[in-house]
Amino acid sequence: MTTIRLTMAQALLRFLDQQYISVDGEETKFVEGVFGIFGHGNVTGMGEALERSAGSLTFIQGKNEQGMVHTAAAFAKQRNRKQIYACTTSIGPGALNMVTAAATATVNRIPVLLLPGDNFASRQPDPVLQQLEVSSDYTLSATDSFKAVSRYWDRIVRPEQLITAALQAMRVLTDPAETGAVTLALPQDVQAEAYDYPESFFTKRVHYVDRREPTKDAVARAAERIAASKHPLIVAGGGVLYASATSELRAFAEAFGIPVTETQAGKSAFDWRHPLYAGAIGVTGALAANEWAKQADLVIGVGTRYSDFTTASKSAYANPDVQFININLNSADAAKLGGEAVIADARTGLQALQNALQAANYKSSYTDAGLAQRKAAWDAEVDRLYEEEHEDGFSQTRALGVINETIDSSSVVVGAAGSLPGDLHRLWRSTEPKTYHMEYGFSCMGYEVSGAFGAALAEPQREVYAMVGDGSYLMMHSELVTSLQEQRKFTILLFDNHGFQCIHNLQREHGSDGFGNEFRYREASTGRYTGQPLPIDFAAHARSLGASAYKATNAEELRVALLQAKQEERTTLIEISVLPGTNSGGYESWWHVGVPAVSESDKVLKAHEAMQAKLSKAKQL
Repeated sequence: MTTIRLTMAQALLRFLDQQYISVDGEETKFVEGVFGIFGHGNVTGMGEALERSAGSLTFIQGKNEQGMVHTAAAFAKQRNRKQIYACTTSIGPGALNMVTAAATATVNRIPVLLLPGDNFASRQPDPVLQQLEVSSDYTLSATDSFKAVSRYWDRIVRPEQLITAALQAMRVLTDPAETGAVTLALPQDVQAEAYDYPESFFTKRVHYVDRREPTKDAVARAAERIAASKHPLIVAGGGVLYASATSELRAFAEAFGIPVTETQAGKSAFDWRHPLYAGAIGVTGALAANEWAKQADLVIGVGTRYSDFTTASKSAYANPDVQFININLNSADAAKLGGEAVIADARTGLQALQNALQAANYKSSYTDAGLAQRKAAWDAEVDRLYEEEHEDGFSQTRALGVINETIDSSSVVVGAAGSLPGDLHRLWRSTEPKTYHMEYGFSCMGYEVSGAFGAALAEPQREVYAMVGDGSYLMMHSELVTSLQEQRKFTILLFDNHGFQCIHNLQREHGSDGFGNEFRYREASTGRYTGQPLPIDFAAHARSLGASAYKATNAEELRVALLQAKQEERTTLIEISVLPGTNSGGYESWWHVGVPAVSESDKVLKAHEAMQAKLSKAKQL
């Protein structure tokens, strides 16, 4: 057996550089490169390997460990999970900074490879700088924290263990049903230890992702239920986009006259102009979609994990006889809500069901007039919100209307948290697939800027826009600097409403007078944040980092700024001043949050009673 003597870190990079993925006969190099921030836990191991033995892998210097993982996840999401970046950090705080982003990737079923440094396996310099000492179990370290948020976790305490660990890591990263964050904890001494690795470990390896076909029995059971339904409804999730099944979704809906709704992850799978497009579903859903949901006697979920927002805390599908057909590669998701599971790729599942239903001459009982009436009413409501004016300032929905009408239809909008995801899900009009990039599985504040950079890395030919509130921007904007360093432009649309206004709204809707959510000075008279708003100049901040920046306080200024930003060659920020509370509200939906059963406030007690009344009507599956 021919061997090559390398350090464990060098061997890992050489292995990663030879991994490929094949989908529908199209072969793609799987690992694009490595994001990294160096410290004593990885600089002399992974750092040396990246400096001298990276092969064709690109190294990108991150500025915040959480931010760089968000960027890597967004890159993988925009590339339909066919390419990834790995992320390397030091031990201790550097490693732990990745945990939140690891959870975000795992919840959203996005592949990222995390390579945190770890304590010395030899324990010779024990306790090493930044080591987390657990006196009851000395095998524990900071990297054990990744176990809860990783789809696969391993610690390489001997260099030869890399062989099996790396193969297992690739198995999970390339499995569309099981993918998420994969963590290989790398003790800093082992990174630098040498081993005679078999040459075969470094040969080109192609991971074939075969489209899973549903079983005949599963198709027959599902088709029987659909054929017996009169008012079925399609809920399109992210699995439709990952499977490149938008054409199959449209063909299926058209064949049987079934309205299509979209989750946050599935939005842009269906052209909003299509007669069968019912809009966003659930808590952040459109009126038409939520009205159809209440009537539906059968729900066909395609590639969705049925979050509480998609189901409106299990109240959206109110028909007492409603049944569920769930097409999903992940068996856990397919089994949700007591549904009939069709374990399959979205494309093959839809095709098989379409063939079976056409053989049965099935057609839904919807009328063209009924579908058109509800769609027209909702389109008119969006038009109204897009034109909504306020005497005392710029409304958020008006700003979104200007943006939607001004930027190219091929542009990618990226979001994650605050009130913007609700407005975007309800109101944004997508005409092309993969133009709506929302991280709403975890709704992680701070994803927006990093995510937009990742999307721009993945699709440099498109304009990319980060839709971010001032709260999320303040939490994390560090990869803006990395985008300038990499000369990969995107545009940050920063909605400044002076605080965490989404949660401020939720708070007041449930009995509060408003507490702790606005960015105001503390007043001596009240002891609370009830003073004037903080005068933060976000445009000046962006310029200080090297970005271009503009400000907009009304529709015309925003339109001009968008056109100017498009001409910029570097990352650009547009600070948009919007009135708090001018986002859209809910439409025939409900979200279950805990409201105190005991309070000094009558408003809170009434809100609790209202919540309990709605909870009693929600399904318990």
